[in-house]
Amino acid sequence: MEALVVAAALILAPGPTELAAQEAVPVLLVPGWSDTERDLAPLRIRLLSAGWRAEDVISVSFQDPEGSNLDHADELRAVADSVVAARGGPALHIVAHSMGGLAVRAYLSGGGVARRVVFLATPHQGTWSAYLGWGEGAEEMIPGSRFLTDLPTDPALPEGVEAVTVRTPLDTRILPPESATLPGVPDETVCCPTHTGLLRDLEAFRVIRRFLADGVVTADGA
Repeated sequence: MEALVVAAALILAPGPTELAAQEAVPVLLVPGWSDTERDLAPLRIRLLSAGWRAEDVISVSFQDPEGSNLDHADELRAVADSVVAARGGPALHIVAHSMGGLAVRAYLSGGGVARRVVFLATPHQGTWSAYLGWGEGAEEMIPGSRFLTDLPTDPALPEGVEAVTVRTPLDTRILPPESATLPGVPDETVCCPTHTGLLRDLEAFRVIRRFLADGVVTADGA
């Protein structure tokens, strides 16, 4: 399917891991505005080295990286449906960076499935920096946009979906910083990568790993 580019499998032999007993739940990695699956490579490599199987970590590229989150949600649905059908069950985790988290929320509000979702620096209430962007995606990230106001807020996520927001105090793309939080969802602040640096940051990965593995939302002791 031309609209979707699934990352090529990286052949890495996982070493000793605390995740040996975890269920083989597929993880979708979703990029932010103007990014592709190549930008997700550092996070994917960390997941593989922590014990996830290559076939269970799927990175997604959108046909138009600056396009509408509604279109991205449709593309996510196609990927998720394919993964769920191949696994024979509805279990699915998602890690989304920046605007990718808005596409995930649109996907979930349309009946999409997920067990756990990690939102990395997602502008849930929009961001002032969107005024400097282009494409429908940037327009939808402007605070007060119709897209944002149409997203569910009470609750923000469907029943049964566990989630955590992860952000950094050095983020100059999500303004105001509180926009990266979501009412009713646990929030973790890690110090101190940049907006894109969250995809490579070890402390952020510790939060992601523990949350995906067992629902714990703190990196303490990881």
